[in-house]
Amino acid sequence: MSLLDFPDVFIGSTDDGHTFVVINRRIRDADRLLTEAGFLAREHLGRTLYLLPPGTAQDAHERAGIAMYGLLAHTHDLVDLCWTTRWSPDSPVSDPEIRFHFSAGTVAVTARTAAARSLLEQHGFTPVANGSSYRPPDGLDERGLLGAVTAAETHAYTHGLGVRVDLGIPTPADIPPAPRRPSAAAPRTPTTPSTRRRTR
Repeated sequence: MSLLDFPDVFIGSTDDGHTFVVINRRIRDADRLLTEAGFLAREHLGRTLYLLPPGTAQDAHERAGIAMYGLLAHTHDLVDLCWTTRWSPDSPVSDPEIRFHFSAGTVAVTARTAAARSLLEQHGFTPVANGSSYRPPDGLDERGLLGAVTAAETHAYTHGLGVRVDLGIPTPADIPPAPRRPSAAAPRTPTTPSTRRRTR
């Protein structure tokens, strides 16, 4: 499984500026909520993607916000690590204090300010030689990495620190395929969701 497959809803960005939504369980009205917000549905390697093409951060912020509020009525297991929707009329982010970059089953982190470095260390990220780069806590699988990044990103957001999360997905065509599902539906075991509830 890829990190996109753990929550009920995953919102992210590709390197080329597309905003995408992946729905991992049946959610009533999800298709309508997303298409009415301006997302385009597209079949891709066994899953339906909902895409916004590159545009202004303000437009993507507003459209994703509309969709997110509708989806939160059905699930709180929603992870939003989308850099294309990060916009505020007071402080547009052009040079974020923290950057996460997912690649090859791990995440690399850079911090630009003392506040960013302190926040990362509070979440168990360890500095490496140059002092501005960090590695995640030891022993985390992909679900754990997703949880660690989500927690740190949410904390940074509440303190007004700019964050960019690069998922290592160059274009929508590079989004991983849907996981293989067993032929007989197995009962879903409850998990503690790694949720991100942004105020819009």
